[in-house]
Amino acid sequence: MSRVCELTGKGPMVGNNVSHANNKTKRRFLPNLNDVTLQSETLGRGIKMRISAYALRSVDHRGGLDKFLAKAKDEDLSPRVLKVKKEIAKAAAAA
Repeated sequence: MSRVCELTGKGPMVGNNVSHANNKTKRRFLPNLNDVTLQSETLGRGIKMRISAYALRSVDHRGGLDKFLAKAKDEDLSPRVLKVKKEIAKAAAAA
């Protein structure tokens, strides 16, 4: 399973562990990913995703999954979430 957020595209970063003696060794900073089910008001169902804690806060701040996906850039979203975004847009246009 890849360590990439499905909503923001946030992935692992590379840096250094720096010891007290100033020795440097490579390390990875992994995003804080959580498995969550977000509810879509337009579709009337939940969608399971693996997203970062930062993305979860952003979804809450924007007012839900539907509003977040409406403003989200397509290149940041995973292919699975991109399908959900198009499904939501189609359902919103029909309503």
